[in-house]
Amino acid sequence: MSSGPAGRAARSSVQPLTRAQSPVRQRVTLRTQDGVAIEAAYEPGQGAPGGTAIVLAHGFSGAVDRPHVRRIAAVFAQRAAVITFSFRGHGASGGHSTVGDREVLDVAAAVEWARSLGHAHVVTVGFSMGGSVVLRHGASHRGRMEARADAVVAVSAPARWFYRGTAPMRRLHWIVTRPAGRVVGRFGLRTRIHPHEWDPVPLSPVESVPLIAPAPLLVVHGTRDPYFPVDHPRMLAAAAREGAELWLEEGMGHAEHAVSDELAGRIAAWATASWTSATAD
Repeated sequence: MSSGPAGRAARSSVQPLTRAQSPVRQRVTLRTQDGVAIEAAYEPGQGAPGGTAIVLAHGFSGAVDRPHVRRIAAVFAQRAAVITFSFRGHGASGGHSTVGDREVLDVAAAVEWARSLGHAHVVTVGFSMGGSVVLRHGASHRGRMEARADAVVAVSAPARWFYRGTAPMRRLHWIVTRPAGRVVGRFGLRTRIHPHEWDPVPLSPVESVPLIAPAPLLVVHGTRDPYFPVDHPRMLAAAAREGAELWLEEGMGHAEHAVSDELAGRIAAWATASWTSATAD
């Protein structure tokens, strides 16, 4: 599903197609390094000006204006500024979904936008597919100040590619890999999916985790996730070179829909505290 290895040496553009001059609530269109137009929104939130910004990376078939994404963003905004965006192939963004490959460029563009608005501390928080993307982004962009994440949170993320061990994942693979499935994705899920297989296969989430350090990493997963069983988050946490926090949430299902306001608040608190800890060190 790719014309090249997005997460290894690619760069993304900080320049939005439209931009306000001050960090106030705004909607813009960002342009990624490979030329895809990405819709994005900024909420100043209740954090300190220039402090933490949370970049929220939604799951497959989500978008910036979906109610479950807006709910999580509203909770995050109680503690920090929040940038939401629609991955390529989703919502009003251009392009086609590559289901976790070139989406790292979408995250990079959002992080660069946060830096351009004056935020000194940027935390990426991804859900499901978005979780795999922020892990890969954290590994591939750690050397670029303007595009790197200062901390990473992966919620309900897979550890490895091509997993088909649950019925929901088998259905998702049918949607992604079959022509009829992609029609269902386009009209039923409002998601435009790239028709080609990955070439090359991108670095997997569990292979990416060791490369994220020294940035703090938080892995959040539900014990009743119908997509990915708990061996996935345990693999991710175990792969971290300098250790990662693992929150196994009892009874929680999958991704944004399953994250309570209380849990979202705890994630936002961890995101802002990760800056306090870094500056204290």
